[in-house]
Order: sequence, then structure tokens, then C-alpha cells
Amino acid sequence: MITKEDAIGAEARLSWILAAVAGMIGAAAFLDSEGYFVTFMTGNTERAVLQGFDTTRSRGVIGPSALNAAILIVAFISGVAIAMYMRRRFWKNHPHGATVLTTIGLFTAGTTDFVLNGFDGNDVTYVPIVIVAFSVGALNAAFVKNGEVSIPLSYVTGTLVKLGQGIERHARGGGTMYDWLGYTLLYAGFIAGAAFGGIVGTIIDDGYVLYGAGVLCAAATAVTFFHTDRKTILG
Repeated sequence: MITKEDAIGAEARLSWILAAVAGMIGAAAFLDSEGYFVTFMTGNTERAVLQGFDTTRSRGVIGPSALNAAILIVAFISGVAIAMYMRRRFWKNHPHGATVLTTIGLFTAGTTDFVLNGFDGNDVTYVPIVIVAFSVGALNAAFVKNGEVSIPLSYVTGTLVKLGQGIERHARGGGTMYDWLGYTLLYAGFIAGAAFGGIVGTIIDDGYVLYGAGVLCAAATAVTFFHTDRKTILG
């Protein structure tokens, strides 16, 4: 059974903010690239597989090549793995230090796009998007308990599965509203972030959108430090 603190406590509220960051990054990257996913690895996997079928090309299905999709998946996994290693090695007293790595990655992606293409109003090109995928993977290592990721911020499918389980448990009298409320709010955070990313992507184009995402992630990093990490250190 999920407690009230687990569902809507300080760490849960912080997870809503970081889920919004993940949604914002994903939406902005999707709008200002050639339709690449940086949060939706299920979609990238299906694209990688389907690009091998003639019917995909004959139907004019838009999407990256199988190799492009596979590289994004590897970048995402690498972001998770490196962030987890750095948590174990360097961030033992900073449970949300992964946001720092995400922030650095976003600014690096924006700078890479500028170096490769200049800010000329064109879509963000592939290499910076790979860096963004790495950054989103790193963000998913923000919440860890007992050495395992406890809240995968960009894994919306998993969140909805947990939401459905919680609803069933509450409905049959085996749980409370907190079994599903936290997942609902986490999902709402991701939606809000995606909507904001759509607004940002509409107002700002090309590589500037990556700098904008970096600034917002830096703000989220400050929140994690002053409201969570610092309390952990001092406590």
C-alpha cells in the first residue's frame, strides 16, 4: 500500500516537477527536430524494426532510419547508466544530482547545434538530438531507492500501468486513493511539461529551444538542491 507521503510528499512533488521537465524536453525536441523521440524509446524501437519493411517506405511513414533510432536508444541507455554510476561514485549525498548532468547535456546539445549549423531557423539536427536523448536518460536516474530507479520520469507507459493498478486496488477495497493519486499527478506533470514544450517550440525555434530547456532544467536543479539534497546533507 502506498502511503500519503509516498504519493504526495516532498519527493513526490519534486518528481512532478522533473516529469514536467522531461515532458517539456521531449516535446520541444520533437517539434524542433525531424520528429525524433527523446523520451519515447518504445516508439524508437518500433521505428527501428519497421524501417526494415518495404511497406514502411511504400506508405511514406515518416521517421528516422533504423540506425538513427538505434543510436537514440543507445544514447538514452548510456545516460541512465552513466548517471547511475555517478550517483554511486560521486553523488551519494545528492539524491537528485542527475539533474545536473541533464542540464549540462542540454546546454552541450544547444552549443553543438550552433557549432554544426548556426542558429538559422532550421530544425535541430540529429547529433544534438542524440545528446538530448542521453540527457533525458540521465534525468531518469534522479530518484533511486536501494540502488534501483524508483520513479522513471519519462516512462509514461509504466506510470499508467501503475495508475491502473492503483485504481483497481482502491476500487476493491484493498488500498486507498494514494495508490493512484501520485501516479495521476506524475502523469499530469508530464502532460503539463509537454504542453509547455509545445509553447516553447512555437515561440523559439532551432537550437535556442535547447538552451531554453537547459535553463528550465537548471532551475529544477536548484529546486532539488535547496529543497531535497540540502535537507539530506544537513539531516
